[in-house]
Amino acid sequence: MKTKILLLIALGLSSLTNEASQSDSTAKDSKLVQFSGVVMTSDSLMGIPYVSVVIRRTKTGSYSDYNGYFNFVAHKGDTIDFSCIGFKDSYYILSDTLKKQKYSMIKLMTADTVYLDVSIITPLPKRDLFDYYFVNANIPDDDMERARKNLEREKLKEESETLSADGKEAGKFHLQQQARAYYSAGQIAPNNLLNPLAWAQFFEAWKRGDFKKQDKKITGEE
Repeated sequence: MKTKILLLIALGLSSLTNEASQSDSTAKDSKLVQFSGVVMTSDSLMGIPYVSVVIRRTKTGSYSDYNGYFNFVAHKGDTIDFSCIGFKDSYYILSDTLKKQKYSMIKLMTADTVYLDVSIITPLPKRDLFDYYFVNANIPDDDMERARKNLEREKLKEESETLSADGKEAGKFHLQQQARAYYSAGQIAPNNLLNPLAWAQFFEAWKRGDFKKQDKKITGEE
C-alpha cells in the first residue's frame, strides 16, 4: 500500500515538473521572433548586399544576401544594428508587445558621402621635362637602400622559398607522387637508406654546406 502511495506521489511530482518545464519553454518560445526583411537604399530603393544585421545585446545576427534579404531569430525588445560600408549606421528596436512569432520589415539606409580634397593633375608642357624630373628625383637614401636589399638575389631567393606553391607546381608535385606510388604498386616501396645514389647526393650536399645554410635560417644567424 505504501509503495502505491509513493508511486502516485512520484507520478504527481513528475507531472507537475513537466508542466512547469513546458510552461517555461512556452514562455521562452513566446519571446522569440522570426525576424526577416530587406535592406534597401533610401533614394533608389535598391537592395543593399552584405549588410551586417546584428543584435546589439548578444552580438549575433546575420548578413543580407545579394538582394538585401536577411532572416534570423531574435527576441522581442531586441535592438538590431544595421551597418554597411558606404552607408550610415542605423538601428531598429523590435517591439516587446508583438503578438505574432514572425516579423518582416523594409529597412532603408542612407548613403554616407565622404568629400575628399580636390586634386588637380596637369600634364607637363614638354616631354623632356618628364625625363629631367625622373632622373633628378630626390629619393631618400633609406628608400633606395631598402629597394636595393629587396632586389638582391639572396633576398629574392629567401622570399621565393617562403612562398606557397602555385597551381602548376602543386599539380606537378601531385603527379610525381602518383607516379612514385604507381612505380611500387603491388610491392614494397623502395627505401632510400639502401640506395647508393641517395647516399652520394647526401654526401655532396654535406660537402657543399647545404645543411649549415638551413641551420642558419632556422637560428636566424647571418
